[in-house]
Amino acid sequence: MKKINAILIAAAALFTFASANTQAQAQTIGYVNYKNVESNYEYAKNAYKEIDTKYLELQQFLMDKEKQYKNIDSPINKKNFEEQVQKDFKAKSEEFDKLKLKRAQEVENNILQATKAVAADKKIDVVLDYRVIFTGGTDLSQDVINYLNSGKFKPINK
Repeated sequence: MKKINAILIAAAALFTFASANTQAQAQTIGYVNYKNVESNYEYAKNAYKEIDTKYLELQQFLMDKEKQYKNIDSPINKKNFEEQVQKDFKAKSEEFDKLKLKRAQEVENNILQATKAVAADKKIDVVLDYRVIFTGGTDLSQDVINYLNSGKFKPINK
């Protein structure tokens, strides 16, 4: 029985210490609405426009090839044309996927870098996604957007 009481007292002390520690740290917690930052970040807007343009070019390529295909008379020529179009489309599609991934990574890295800089400037120790904060903390979203779109922000080129 004494062991149980000692364990309960130790657990209560640990809980009290953790609560006090959490309350002290709560003043240094910030949060960011990533989607809001991303949608208001000029580089991200331009990157996604570039991706959309490349996607439309890919669709236009298929539509043009479909028109050309309809004008081919010979079944052998049609088969050869199909094979060539598949190769070309696969290459263009892979190029598109690489561009899309590269731009998405650039946007994410830039937002992360800017968030770290803003947090350091505001002496924020921890930055979380806004969806995990019920109450408290400091919203850094607009500060990150302002920093990203300012001339001060210099992304790291990888």
